[in-house]
Amino acid sequence: MKKLVGGTALTAVAFLTTAAQAADPVYPEYIPPYVPPVDEGLGGSFYLRGSVAGNSSWAGEALHTETDDTFDIIENGWGYSAGIGAGYETGTGLRFDATVDYLSNRGMTADVDDGLGDRELDLRSTIVLANAYYDFGLSDMGLTAAGGAFGYVGAGVGVAFNESRVEDNVGYGEWGSNTSLAAAGMAGVGYDFGALVADLGYRGLYINEIENTDATPNYRVDDAWVHEVRATLRYRF
Repeated sequence: MKKLVGGTALTAVAFLTTAAQAADPVYPEYIPPYVPPVDEGLGGSFYLRGSVAGNSSWAGEALHTETDDTFDIIENGWGYSAGIGAGYETGTGLRFDATVDYLSNRGMTADVDDGLGDRELDLRSTIVLANAYYDFGLSDMGLTAAGGAFGYVGAGVGVAFNESRVEDNVGYGEWGSNTSLAAAGMAGVGYDFGALVADLGYRGLYINEIENTDATPNYRVDDAWVHEVRATLRYRF
């Protein structure tokens, strides 16, 4: 009888222990998820760009190449430009691109006293430049690669393919063309939205020589400057 009671007691204890374990399930060990380190800035990336600008042109004097007479420039010319380009940014603030712009400008006027009145220049140019820039952050949001406001400076060198004609009190003369060295200096501010980057800046465009050998008389304008206010959008990919 004692053995029966003892066995029954052991069975009861085993049952209660099993029930207690069932009431207190064992959970798997918690393993926190892997969180990659924060990327403090973008690496290099390619981009496409487009720009539009208003401009004003100026030079010191115009030269009649047949007579070597020079005439003072007395009025600025005014116009616009639009262009596209492609480039690469390194992620360190440096970026490089190549741009092609169509530029139109009219009204730069030379004081000519020959009975036909002053001469106004009508200029159309295709400007091809290779450019380098340095972007620097302007806000506490970090470097430009990480987003936020930024400033930039840059410079470019290339070629200007010019077409020009002059107007006197009789009308416009013939179109003539020449190819010239071109160079530029740039500065501005912008905002980096991530895939899109917008900026507004100044570009001083130097055209070494504008010449029309088909005009009567022939003329040349040396050391012309075109001052532009440009708005640009860049798209990273």
